[in-house]
Amino acid sequence: MFDRYNRRIDYLRISVTDRCNLRCTYCMPAEGVVPKSHEDILSYEKIVEVAREAIGLGIKKIRLTGGEPLIRKNFLSLVKQLKKLPGLKELTLTTNGVLLESMAMPLKEAGIDRVNISLDTLDPEKYKKITRCGDINKVFKGIDAVITTGFKRSKINMVLIPGVNDDEVTAMKRFCLEKGFILQRINHYSLDNIKSIDRNYIAERPLKCCSCNRIRLTADGKLKPCLFSNLEIPLDFSHLRESLIKAIEVKPESGTCNSSRQNWQIGG
Repeated sequence: MFDRYNRRIDYLRISVTDRCNLRCTYCMPAEGVVPKSHEDILSYEKIVEVAREAIGLGIKKIRLTGGEPLIRKNFLSLVKQLKKLPGLKELTLTTNGVLLESMAMPLKEAGIDRVNISLDTLDPEKYKKITRCGDINKVFKGIDAVITTGFKRSKINMVLIPGVNDDEVTAMKRFCLEKGFILQRINHYSLDNIKSIDRNYIAERPLKCCSCNRIRLTADGKLKPCLFSNLEIPLDFSHLRESLIKAIEVKPESGTCNSSRQNWQIGG
């Protein structure tokens, strides 16, 4: 399906939880957040329902995000259900990698096609500072597990933070080359101002608005047509197709400001 600006919308990002086992400085407050109760987030059955209708409207790729998606209970059952949907071409995952050592093989067997791992530095102390609590060795083990499992075209997501890790791009490129990963650089930004994107660095993300081909589903059941917008379309499960069509139809030509959500609530 095309939006008003002739962009083909064929990519749906689904945040399955707002919870996370890290507290990255650019994503979550140090004290953490009050997580939504189980009753306030979409069940797997409803997520699959949304995905089925979205595929019927032309969605070809689904990415599962969080928070940290791997901490949601019985996550593999969702992956298996989504993988069975006719018409879905690619099912991918973004994770911080902390739990990948034991999950890589089950994820591949369940149907994940490709994995993106968030890793902003190769320095253990800097990693701990950025994440406020993380052990980088767990991520390294997760990366090796992804390699052993045989995932192809996997990526390392590196948020470029001025004055913190912007001197590590060359080292990260070398690391990705050695491991067989693709480096995806992400310019640091604040959701409340699209002009905060630091375009001084060469980066693959965020996409320029004219190239945006995605809509997002939050864990609590809202469709977000644009990352940098307060626009939200509540899901109406009696008229689900219409909810999705509306989200695509109201997608703005360009984002400006999102003051109603934070990164952990959207999944990037």
